[in-house]
Amino acid sequence: MYEYHLFISYRRGGGDAPDWVRNHFHPRLQRLLDDNVDYDVKIFLDDSVPIGGKWPQEVRDALQRTRILIPVCSPKYFRDEWCLAEWHTMAKREELVVRDGSVKAGRLIYPVIFSDSENFPNYAHERRMRSFRSWNQPHPQYQNTDEYLDFNREMERMVQELVEIIDQAPKWRPDWPVETPPPDQPKPPKLPRF
Repeated sequence: MYEYHLFISYRRGGGDAPDWVRNHFHPRLQRLLDDNVDYDVKIFLDDSVPIGGKWPQEVRDALQRTRILIPVCSPKYFRDEWCLAEWHTMAKREELVVRDGSVKAGRLIYPVIFSDSENFPNYAHERRMRSFRSWNQPHPQYQNTDEYLDFNREMERMVQELVEIIDQAPKWRPDWPVETPPPDQPKPPKLPRF
């Protein structure tokens, strides 16, 4: 069965996207959804994997039990093997449910633009995306600026769409495909120097 309504997918290493997701995007999304629905909204963010948990398996399980993927897109997002696995997992699910006629095409991935959409791959350009380039400031003090009010209004518009999309998600199936990158190859042992 579904456990999560949304899965936020973002490139975890380098750049400002991780801080923006944690400081602004995820908290506002959670609060606005909670204010607009009569159920407890569950959003998967990789921070929810407990210390000592098996990160790849936890992410895989969460992705399989999530209704909608929200990729936070930047050019390097589309070069990250985990981000690509998350995107392509949901794209495969969309193919299955479109064939079944249980959901409209392109309704399980709700991409948001964090930065520079010019360098996205063609399959990403085929989707309508919501841009947050004007409000992609990662620092906590950004919440004290006038621009943050515009960011909040854009989040409110996004949440109105997401509420409808979440409600239209297909029934959960135990055979949803999930892609994960192959495990890292072990590093060769260092030979002692003589």
